[in-house]
Formats: sequence, C-alpha cells, structure tokens
Amino acid sequence: MCGRFVLFTTGNELIDAIAAIPGVDSVAAPDGTPPPRYNVAPTQQVPLVRLKGAQASLNAARWGLIPRWKKDERGAPLFNARAETVAEKPSFRQAFAARRGLMVLDGYYEWKDKVPYFVAPERGMLYAAALWETGGDQLSATMVTTAAAEPMEWLHHRLPLFLLPEEVEQWVHGTPEQAGELLGPSRVAGELRARHAAPEVGNVRNDHAELMGAN
Repeated sequence: MCGRFVLFTTGNELIDAIAAIPGVDSVAAPDGTPPPRYNVAPTQQVPLVRLKGAQASLNAARWGLIPRWKKDERGAPLFNARAETVAEKPSFRQAFAARRGLMVLDGYYEWKDKVPYFVAPERGMLYAAALWETGGDQLSATMVTTAAAEPMEWLHHRLPLFLLPEEVEQWVHGTPEQAGELLGPSRVAGELRARHAAPEVGNVRNDHAELMGAN
C-alpha cells in the first residue's frame, strides 16, 4: 500500500517530466504546480495528471476518492484501490471504466516492523496509476496498488502500480480491458531502492527533506 509520499520536483521540472511521457504534446497546469512536499498524506491535495488526447492537465485533487454517488467526505478515505478488485468494486468500477489518470511522485514511505523507509527510483520520477472522480463537488483521486514484486517484496506485500512511461497511454486511453492488462505487479519495481527514513515521518505535521533520510 502507499499512504505517504514525497514530491519535491515542481515548477518547470515537473511540467517537463509530464511532457516527457510518450504521446503528450502539451501540459496545462491551471492550478499551478505544488510546492515541494516531503510527507504527503491521505485527504491532502495532490497533483493529478489527466490526459485528453495529447493534452495533459495537472490539477490539485483530494487524495481519497469520492465516488460520484457520494455527497460528502464522510467515511474512511479511499486513498488506495486494489488492482485485483478495482474493475468490480462499487467504489472504483465507474472510475476504472472511464476516469483513469496518474499521480506523480518522487518517492514514497513504507513501514516494516514499525521502522519507516523511503523508497525511490535511482533516477527520474514515478508515475502511479490513479483513478479520479468528482463526487462531493470536488476533484479526488486514488492510487492503484498491486502485489509487490522483487526486489521490494521484503518491505511490504503491496506496491503502488507504477507505470513505465510507454505504458501511460494504454492505462489512460485504453479500453478497460486494455488497462486491465497492466494490473499485474509493477514493471518498475526493479528500479526502486529503499533506505531508512527519519522516525518523525510518522507525524503528518512534519514536512521537511530530512524525513527522507541520508543517501
């Protein structure tokens, strides 16, 4: 699962990272780009990427999906969606059928035996498969997770579904059946590295670069 993440790439660098996705010709950011964040938690605002043809839009969205049939935020935030049931579960199936996007991040936190770790690729950003909705009169999103793959199984049995850049178009523009072909263990897992994070990351009020630990 993923319940905390980091996004320190912002401004023009973030726009360039989105524009580098195959099939994307231009990027609009009507809400601007977010400031660097080092401890993003569910229910907070996160950057959501949606594609319409070759046009990508970057918008602020609540992390915790609010289905269209819900009128408010009451209940546990739906910040993760299991790949194994995302196509059938009532909370997610409509979004999976028609409203797939991306959450962009530089890394995320995971805990093992109460010890926090920061997980990130050796280079570049991560493109996490996401769903979006507009229930409760606001834009919201959830991150899809799948079974962990080597070499990350030791840390947790679940892993965000990180997409290769060349898989993004299939995820966003493909039919539900085509998108479903990507719901296996992430092909990006082999690029991830974990290191000890600062214990203070457990408190969502802490938000600074030192939480990621030393390289």
